[in-house]
Amino acid sequence: MGEHPSLISATVAGVWGRRRTLALAVFATALAGTLTLAAALPGVYRATATVLVERQDMPGAFARAAITGDLEARLHRIGQEILSRARLAMLMDHFDLYPELRSAGALEAAVDRMRRDIQVELKGVVEPVAGRGTTVAFTVSFRGRDPEAVARVANAVTSFYVEENVKIRERQAADAAKTLNDQLEEAQQKLRDQERRINAFKWRHLGQLPEQVTSNLSTLTQLNTQLGINNSSQTRVLERRDALSRRLDGGGTSAEAKGEEAPGARLARLKQDLIRMRKLFSDKYPDVVALEAEIAALELPAAGADGTPPEHTIAGIRKSLTDLDAEMSALKDEEKRLRRDLVTYQRRIEAAPERDLELQEMSRDYRTTQELYDTTLKRVQAESMERRRTGEEFRILDPAVTPRQPVAPNRLRMVLVGLMLALGGATVAVVLAEHIDTSFHTLDDLRAFTKVPVLASVPRIVRATDTARQARQRWLAAALITLGLVLIVVVLHRLAAGNYFLVEALLRGAS
Repeated sequence: MGEHPSLISATVAGVWGRRRTLALAVFATALAGTLTLAAALPGVYRATATVLVERQDMPGAFARAAITGDLEARLHRIGQEILSRARLAMLMDHFDLYPELRSAGALEAAVDRMRRDIQVELKGVVEPVAGRGTTVAFTVSFRGRDPEAVARVANAVTSFYVEENVKIRERQAADAAKTLNDQLEEAQQKLRDQERRINAFKWRHLGQLPEQVTSNLSTLTQLNTQLGINNSSQTRVLERRDALSRRLDGGGTSAEAKGEEAPGARLARLKQDLIRMRKLFSDKYPDVVALEAEIAALELPAAGADGTPPEHTIAGIRKSLTDLDAEMSALKDEEKRLRRDLVTYQRRIEAAPERDLELQEMSRDYRTTQELYDTTLKRVQAESMERRRTGEEFRILDPAVTPRQPVAPNRLRMVLVGLMLALGGATVAVVLAEHIDTSFHTLDDLRAFTKVPVLASVPRIVRATDTARQARQRWLAAALITLGLVLIVVVLHRLAAGNYFLVEALLRGAS
């Protein structure tokens, strides 16, 4: 057991003595290739800007989940606008990005590559601070070869997000305002139509409206009173005409014998009626004028001794009869008018309940439309204030700064990985070479292979020619190895120099 470590050391030493050239060649090749890639690959820088999204009146876990989902949808919508071909082409022209692709006419490839280089990441919800409401942060980053350019592009893209969010909010506010204004205009137009309808209804049924019932009843009472006065006036006119007719026929002396009122008593009564009528009516009122004419007729000089009235008295009586006939005709016409007016106002009063129901229905629709109009008007007035108070605000919290270190490739990591690969490759090459080589290198190998006893061992006889040949072989191997290393370094350097796609593949693999 004590000889086992020494046996292993001897075996390793023997293998190293035989395969050191192969091991060194493989190790040098792998390490040189890795070092070349690490040194020649272009550096990729990334600049990141942080944007804070503030929204008022959204406390609680449910609100945070709602605003996060809404923000993701909003960022996707804004990203579709920002990552459009026209917008990216403008950025590439302004910052001179991807010149090798654009000079080759591969504009679509440059656009696709820039879309991959722009990354937007939602960072999560920040708890409300000092009553500012729920806030969410997201980052906008851009990667490229020039550290100053990536910072400028990241800030430009971030500004686009802020500006586009403002535009979206303005469009939403304008759309909401337009919708509300359309609703307000529609309600206002409907209100005007109903007002015109109610006014037309009132004009069409003027006198039959509920608020006119009281005045119609008052007018109906006045008409009844006037009709009674008209009937009384007709009765007096008939009485006066009969009296004048009897006087004209000479029958005035027999009035007392027939039990009729004496002329003196009648004259006194008519004068009392005239005083009472003048208190109620003017001097031009027909009944007043008729009473005055009748009193004047009764005050004419008496008839002659033979009972025959004088000539001028007969003419006056006839004139009075003519006037009384005209007055009677006027009273008849007035009676017809009064009765027509009574029928008209009676119909108005009877139609008032039906008009009241119709007007109530129209007024109910009008009040409903008025309430809708008032509600819509309040919504229009409050909409802009509410959107400003509860809307989402994008604010640049941390602008992008020029990065000092590239994010890819990780050169130290590549060197460490290359070193491990070189060691592993050299070990594998030595093991494979030993496995393929079937020659015997020691007596122990021979004894392990056959049971024939070994009688003696002859040492290797080295001649001068052999030494010279081995030296030439070593120099040739060194030259070949050196040439191979140079070729590998040159090829890999040309492959890695400016190979952004390889760096991007390494970056994706690392992430």
